[in-house]
Amino acid sequence: MAHYEAKGEPGEVIEVPVARGDGVGRVLLYGTGDCTAPALRKAGAAVARKAKGGTSLSVVVPPQADAAPLVQGALLASYTFTIGKNRSKAVKEIVFIGADDEAVRRGEVLARATALARDLVNTPSDIKSPEWLADQAKIVAVEHGLAVRVWEGPELDEFGGVRAVGQGSAHPPRFVQLEYTPAGDLDGVRHVVLAGKGITFDTGGLSLKPSEGMKTMKTDMAGAAVVIAVMSALAACQARVRVTGLIACAENAISGSAQRPSDVITQYGGRTVEVLNTDAEGRLVLADALAYADARLDPDVMIDIATLTGAAKVALGVSYAALYSTDESLAGELLAAGESSGDRFWRMPLIDDYRPDLDSDIADLSNVDRKLSGSAGSVMAALFLREFAGGRPWAHLDIAGPARSATEDGELTKGGTGFGVRMLLRYLAG
Repeated sequence: MAHYEAKGEPGEVIEVPVARGDGVGRVLLYGTGDCTAPALRKAGAAVARKAKGGTSLSVVVPPQADAAPLVQGALLASYTFTIGKNRSKAVKEIVFIGADDEAVRRGEVLARATALARDLVNTPSDIKSPEWLADQAKIVAVEHGLAVRVWEGPELDEFGGVRAVGQGSAHPPRFVQLEYTPAGDLDGVRHVVLAGKGITFDTGGLSLKPSEGMKTMKTDMAGAAVVIAVMSALAACQARVRVTGLIACAENAISGSAQRPSDVITQYGGRTVEVLNTDAEGRLVLADALAYADARLDPDVMIDIATLTGAAKVALGVSYAALYSTDESLAGELLAAGESSGDRFWRMPLIDDYRPDLDSDIADLSNVDRKLSGSAGSVMAALFLREFAGGRPWAHLDIAGPARSATEDGELTKGGTGFGVRMLLRYLAG
């Protein structure tokens, strides 16, 4: 240890060769810092990356440490996604020695749910149509004992936002509802609705994105992926809360039937919206989901999650997501869950002075600032969505920054990150 000048910091790994029969083996000495959850996640990720190419890795867990974050870090750093020949160099098996079995199980449940979200996000859009995404939700429902309903075709008549966004695509839109109900007496059990943006590819519509900005748009359904992944893990986490997951699925494509800037659509519940920018489409499908939840589901809490605005990424970068809320208690619980889980959020303001800029001359609302100033884009999107929350406790999570990663860093791998899965599971299941 003195030779290597080891400091024991989280993420620090020292490789020591040892005699093993007639060959040479490797012992990895890894730092854990103060053994907090963030330190252990970073340590687990570092050890798993150092063992790349190996067949098996045995990790001795520090005494009295909670193994769950260590397991999460190691498993998520080992995540790979390939189509065709598997070129993964990740270690094939990880064994945690001296760990509490329940802690290992908790860590694995959270890592598997996050990996599911990553799989959905990373799937190319030539495969990932709205129908495909709805089918994945059905599979999750069957595997995890959830009730499921899918709206399509004429059944979507009331969902004006979903229909308008999807009408330019050869792949018709879908609207999905997943339901989790805990076992036992439901007296006093809260009902939480999660709504996810499921835009399976986003060209921007006739308000066309630049080609560079379109390259990552297979990931524009990351919010829907988070909702599906969270629903898949609620039973394993023994969550004592009713949860309804709503996934609004559409492809924002260009064709002769695509919606036009200046079109007026009717959202679920009857409110009319003048579409001034077809690239502000995520809020249109989420508005349907929120209005439906308010009118039909009578939830105690509503939370939507979406890669909604580039403005949120400009404001907060790729390490934090934006959180808006009408309820102080809800905001505090979500922020605390984010700090604990590693999915970190920053509270942003709902600035009422800006609300008049969403008024339309011919409809109830416009979908963007009618002055088209481009300022406070994330705030304006949140103010628009608030109009459809029915005055209920509501939070909007804009994950445009951290939903995807361009590098491998800690437990993150290139592509979809699954950001938000662990935070919401911590909030819902403790």
